[in-house]
Amino acid sequence: MAKVTFITNNNEAIVLEGTTGSVMALAVAHNVKGIDGDCGGVCSCATCHVHVKPEDMVKTGQASEIEMDMLELADNSNEYSRLCCRLELSDDLDGVVLTVAK
Repeated sequence: MAKVTFITNNNEAIVLEGTTGSVMALAVAHNVKGIDGDCGGVCSCATCHVHVKPEDMVKTGQASEIEMDMLELADNSNEYSRLCCRLELSDDLDGVVLTVAK
């Protein structure tokens, strides 16, 4: 089980728990504002762009090459950017804090 905290653009903290699937699917299922998942989680858009809390990067790891290519097209991308469709729920992600990109 992973507990994931999303910080929305309104500074609202939304804490969700899940066991399987992507972090994006969890966010979409619970209507987290700013996480749209327009491509359905196939890493072909950036509508699930989040910023990982720096100390949580060890939990998420670095973006893959294809993910980095998509992030280059995203607004407000930085070294802590990830597409949450690429983050699979697992015990390793428990406690991660993700800020929804503007």
